[in-house]
Amino acid sequence: MPTATSIEYIAAGLFVLALVHTFSTRLFERLAHTQPRHAGVWHLLGEVEVVFGLWAAVLVVAMFAVNGAHSATDYVDTRNYTEPLFVFTIMVIAASRPVLNLARGLVQLLARALPLPHATAVYFVALAFVPLLGSFVTEPAAMTIAALILGPQFFARELSTRQKYATLGVLFVNVSIGGTLTPFAAPPVLMVAAQWDWGFAEMLGQFGWKAALAVVINAAVLTFVYRRALGALAPNQAADTTAGPNTPRTLVLVHLLLLGGVVGFAHHPPIFLALLLFFLGLATAYPQYQDRIILREAMLVAFFLAGLVVLGGMQGWWLEPVLTRMDAQAVFFGAIGLTAITDNAALTYLASLVPGLSADFKYAIVAGAVTGGGLTVIANAPNPAGFAILREHFEDGAIKPLGLLAGAALPTLVAMLAFTLL
Repeated sequence: MPTATSIEYIAAGLFVLALVHTFSTRLFERLAHTQPRHAGVWHLLGEVEVVFGLWAAVLVVAMFAVNGAHSATDYVDTRNYTEPLFVFTIMVIAASRPVLNLARGLVQLLARALPLPHATAVYFVALAFVPLLGSFVTEPAAMTIAALILGPQFFARELSTRQKYATLGVLFVNVSIGGTLTPFAAPPVLMVAAQWDWGFAEMLGQFGWKAALAVVINAAVLTFVYRRALGALAPNQAADTTAGPNTPRTLVLVHLLLLGGVVGFAHHPPIFLALLLFFLGLATAYPQYQDRIILREAMLVAFFLAGLVVLGGMQGWWLEPVLTRMDAQAVFFGAIGLTAITDNAALTYLASLVPGLSADFKYAIVAGAVTGGGLTVIANAPNPAGFAILREHFEDGAIKPLGLLAGAALPTLVAMLAFTLL
């Protein structure tokens, strides 16, 4: 392992503190209730989406103190913020009423084709079809759509806390692996696809069909386990309802073109941000066809991911040696474990910088990174989006990290078996 500089040691320490903070947000929420005088500060510290941005700011201040202003500003300026900006943009547009209603319509259409009670069928389709759709509309969009469908129709109903965590775990895992049918949808795949010459054929042949099978199994098993609770939902509770007048087809088409443009220019922030501004203008011009635009939730998620970019950019000095000392089998399981404590795209990006990797190693690092993508909120870039949308349906508006870990354990095992045995 190379000798680290003082600021790299500080960054590693702050990264550990950020992880501890992530698991302690519920404590801050309780302090907000017991100490109302400083409730605003405690609520702020209790926001999971704020954690990495907060500690990234501490790192930048430390860099100013240790290395000077030029070094600190140069480091911040040279980070790549494309992913946070893209997730922000895709969340806002994917959550618009025209796009969401179209997605709901597709879910309803597929649900009616299944020989299951309506609520049960919708639940299964939302956990199976929508994550696989993420291979084409990107994972952040799939996460946003799935969370906005599952939230009011199921999480807001009288479901047990255990079922909520189990559903969240399956959703996070399925979205993480469900984006591997194509080379552009899953963040950890995006980091290496061009470097390793992985196209559609390579992704579908190496990962896609295995991931699709695991996604369907995870959704089917969970639906079967909770079939009685789902069957008990009254038809009007599970029905998909929309407010406001029917959206003109032309406006729906424009929204889809905007969404497609954002996906097509995912690596070009000036273009997709311009499309976002056009969307905001369109939404302002036709407010009767829109619901509340989720700017707050999207901004918090972008802040979370930007903080992870800044804080995670200083972790390569210990992450890269850990990865390169493993063989292909060890790196698969090592990547699953490391993904739980850092963004999976960061792992694959570091691997892409190492020359001469074997085909087995490349497969193992990507398979392990996407397999572990549902274990924690920081494991996969789309997870904070689902977290921000669904957290209000949990006690005290907080999702317990250990609850999510438990809910994701079994679907993660299914994904592990799919990628290792098939």
